Amino acid sequence: MEYIVIGISNNPDYLLPEAAIDIVPHYRVFSGGKRHYELIQKHLPAGHQWIDIRSDMQALFEQYKTYDEDIVVFASGDPLFYGFAATIQKYHPEADLQVSPYFNSIQLLCHRLNFVYSHIVNTSVHGRSWEELDQALLRQHQSIGILTDQVKTPAAIAARMVEYGYDNYVMYIGENLEGPGQKIVFGEHMKDMRDYEAHTLNCVLLNKKQQRSLSAGIPDHSFEGLEGRPNMITKMPVRMVSLAQLDLSARHTLWDIGFCTGSVSIEARRQYPHLQIVAFEKRPECDTLFEVNTRKHATPGIRKVMGDFFEQDLASLPKPDAVFIGGHGNRLEALISQLDNYLPSKAKLVINAVKEDSKTQFIAAARGLNYTLSEPMVITVDAHNPITILTAEKQ
Repeated sequence: MEYIVIGISNNPDYLLPEAAIDIVPHYRVFSGGKRHYELIQKHLPAGHQWIDIRSDMQALFEQYKTYDEDIVVFASGDPLFYGFAATIQKYHPEADLQVSPYFNSIQLLCHRLNFVYSHIVNTSVHGRSWEELDQALLRQHQSIGILTDQVKTPAAIAARMVEYGYDNYVMYIGENLEGPGQKIVFGEHMKDMRDYEAHTLNCVLLNKKQQRSLSAGIPDHSFEGLEGRPNMITKMPVRMVSLAQLDLSARHTLWDIGFCTGSVSIEARRQYPHLQIVAFEKRPECDTLFEVNTRKHATPGIRKVMGDFFEQDLASLPKPDAVFIGGHGNRLEALISQLDNYLPSKAKLVINAVKEDSKTQFIAAARGLNYTLSEPMVITVDAHNPITILTAEKQ
């Protein structure tokens, strides 16, 4: 079975390319969205059968597989650009695939603006999380293209960017491009775009006005801390060494257990935007601190889990290959034993130990599980007590 996927314009007067015109008369079964059918119905042969593409992809492909013939699918723009071609490869990977692309919507917006797009970093929040956009913002790419949806609209994007301090971009919105009443809107100030109601069919282009300072090694005093306990923070030099010991450039997911002010998660998010980070804390007063500090330090996308670590549904979370233990509630050996159930080979654990029994318990637990221990590192910051940084790697 083969899928012939043809990318089309949003223009009601759009003429299919000659290659597509030659293909269409030889097929009987066609598919696409209702809007696509309205656009290309006039090109389809008499007696054709049309299958609407709806949100239930599993059911759609089960329907496709009932046909003992090839299917022609019409899609917007370039089916290989966050498009239906990838959906076919996911739900029917053994099928053959032939793609005839058109321009994608971000290209069309750039064409209208005479904007050179060879350097644009493309992202999508269409039916997806914020992760791709968050990473692009953390890396402060000069130009960012965004495919939106009806929830993550241009207004929602602007609101999130203002919330986390990324008002150093301008926004262009392409609405219903090549369709009736197409429009391009320019937003010079991100805060003014938070209430803008765009056409349902739209895409966004961000262009950076100036660089925001997001240097590594965030000063301790810039974090909001626990009232009356200013020293309850992983000090910056210790924080930097601990992150280096975790070897995060080669990791996928970090668990920060006992985040307190969020300093370790925030520093890691800044330095390693690719990381998934899950931050755990049981003290209710740290909940607000986390929200304040992540916004103050422009670090969206860290997943916060409040409550006792031992009572969490850990199986529902992304599995870590790096863990920073900032707190353990005097149950360190039990904590490491539980973590071992979720850690893959070569995963790393790091703890900053002040008390002698923390060092003893960490070393005993690591040896009991046959982890490889690195040489301890002792750091003293100003007049504070010495901190021993311990690192263990699972075999």
